[in-house]
This record gives sequence, C-alpha cells and structure tokens, in this order.
Amino acid sequence: MLAQKEYEGYEGYFITSAMVAEATCFRRIIANRETPKVEPMVDGYIRFLCLDKNDMPMVALHWEKYLEHIIEKYIKIYRIQMPKVTPHVCRHTFYSIMAKSGMNPKTLQYIMGHSDISVILNTYTHVNFDDAKEELHQVANS
Repeated sequence: MLAQKEYEGYEGYFITSAMVAEATCFRRIIANRETPKVEPMVDGYIRFLCLDKNDMPMVALHWEKYLEHIIEKYIKIYRIQMPKVTPHVCRHTFYSIMAKSGMNPKTLQYIMGHSDISVILNTYTHVNFDDAKEELHQVANS
C-alpha cells in the first residue's frame, strides 16, 4: 500500500490513508530511484516514490514548482501561452477521466481519499448533454 502525501506547512507532514493500486510503474520508480542515505519513515510508511534533495518525500509544492518551470520553458520555446497547471489540476483531470471511463464513484472516492461522496460528485464530475445521451442509449440497449 502506498500513502498519499500531502503538505501541511513548514512545521511538518501528514499522510492520508489513500489506497493506491499496486502497479508495475510504481515498483519500477522505486527500483530505479537513487537509494537515500537513510530511508525516510513518516507515520510508519517508507519507500516513497519520489524524494527531494534532502531525501524527504516530495509534496505537492515540489510538483507545483516543477510544473511552473516546465510551462515557463514551453512558453519561452514555443511562444504559446499555456494554462496554469498544478498538482490539483492533474488530480482533477485523473478523476474526471476515470469517472468518464465508467469507474465506480465509490471506488474513486476511496482512491482520492474523500470522506464524503458528494464532494466527488459535485466537484469533479462534469456531465454534459452528450454524456447523458450516451448513458441513456446504453441503458436502452442493454
């Protein structure tokens, strides 16, 4: 089981228990990452996928800065304005794609670590006319 890492400010870290399906890509990332001098342990969890330069688990702030740098570089090279992309936007996109592909909302609630299904259904799920039409067509043909 892998832990979802979140940022709590400069004083410390906390972990929410979000079950992430074990996949080959995660095992490969851990196998190929540089071995830290001391494997960090946070609330009993070890073997984090990505560590920062101080061998601490990377948090959303790290990824936000990486994405900012990538977008700035892209704009400089291609002279095309890009939208602001944050880790939360990536999370939102993941959920939206999984929901649209038919994944059970309760399963997604569990993976995303939300305690209330209404947050998932009201915030992340976007249904338009074509989605409703397709859903009704599937029901009619089953």
